[in-house]
Amino acid sequence: MSQIAGRFARVEPRRRVRQLVLGLLSDLPRKNCWTIAEWAGDKTPHGMQHLLGRAKWDADQVRDDLRQYVVEHLHDDQAVLVVDETGDVKKGTDTVGVQRQYTGTAGRIENAQVAVYLVYAGRRGHAAVDRELYLPRSWTADPDRCRDAGLDQDTAFATKPELATRMITRFLDAGHHAAWVTGDEVYGGNPKPRAALEARGTSYVLAVACSTEVTTQAAKFHADALARKLPKRAWQKLSAGAGAKGHRFYDWAAIDLADPVPGSRQLLIRRNRTTGELAYYRCYSPRPMPLTTLVRVAGSRWRVEETFQSSKGLAGLDEHQVRRYASWSRWVTLAMLAHAFLTALRADKHARHPAPDTLIPRTCKEIQRLLITLVARPVHDTAHRLGWSHWRRRHQARSRTSHYRRQATVLRRRSVGRSGRVSRGSLRLFWSR
Repeated sequence: MSQIAGRFARVEPRRRVRQLVLGLLSDLPRKNCWTIAEWAGDKTPHGMQHLLGRAKWDADQVRDDLRQYVVEHLHDDQAVLVVDETGDVKKGTDTVGVQRQYTGTAGRIENAQVAVYLVYAGRRGHAAVDRELYLPRSWTADPDRCRDAGLDQDTAFATKPELATRMITRFLDAGHHAAWVTGDEVYGGNPKPRAALEARGTSYVLAVACSTEVTTQAAKFHADALARKLPKRAWQKLSAGAGAKGHRFYDWAAIDLADPVPGSRQLLIRRNRTTGELAYYRCYSPRPMPLTTLVRVAGSRWRVEETFQSSKGLAGLDEHQVRRYASWSRWVTLAMLAHAFLTALRADKHARHPAPDTLIPRTCKEIQRLLITLVARPVHDTAHRLGWSHWRRRHQARSRTSHYRRQATVLRRRSVGRSGRVSRGSLRLFWSR
């Protein structure tokens, strides 16, 4: 917490943010301002809500501290930056960025909020270092809606590849180094991120669709047409990295591409050894790289899925119940910080105290369990628990009364005829309900 303490001018928010981050690391079945406040010993959730909504501190500055923390503890000269988006299914239409859209979390079109994340992946571990909320055109075209959500009225629409480019540029402009960038077809199929990376001399391995047109020394081809022309000897069996059940072996092939601009460009093709399914990647590096290096970078893309799963399962990344943009950015930044702490502690443990052959190395989940059990488990008396039970019931009673009043007002307005009087039948119907 000393990494970000300077971002809070007063001691109260400094103490509160520490309690919130510890609450995010706790074993609560559901993490929000109510549950974390009760866990931390507060009498009401107002303090936590104030920290996320109205307290004076800059989430982007904390994000910069988080990025420095991750790079310092997971430093790797051959680190890979992975870009990807994830969605959180939401109800209603008032939460910032929400609309019906496809999200991989649900595997279908849902009412969801989608954000793009940048993950730093090295040999010592992987953690998210930046985030950008995706705002659909239905939001950016409605200035009043943006204002109500705490956004500038002139907020411009940005595609997911543009958000990814913005985060990568921010990472590199801060003086940090990453040897490679990788991402899926959403980012590889857009020429703008590739052009931005090539202009900086940053290498990449980005997935593309089978219909992507590439230029070889002979002619232009679609990626799938080139794959069909490859002889059997062009394929090599290589591992894309170690998984939970062993190494992920695929058949790989690389084809040199022609381009007048300096640099090495290749089309990398992956073939599933069981199903024969193919995947394609456009690759760039200032100088030629061996196939094993390209395969290693392509395999790093799975790190982002592991990061999402761990951040959501251990640090409550997707459990925020906030509507405005400032509150969203503060919650996800602190959740990223909580997960980065577990990752850094895990990397340090592995380096200082390697596990014997009879044990697997400590996982982030195991470190979290030990942390909460041995260090940060608060003990509250019966009065504290009963006080929270009373507060919750009172709040729910007020909400119920408010809903009934709103319903009665709407029904009364609908029942008023042109004469301005309420019909007896409408009143009878209302009171029967």
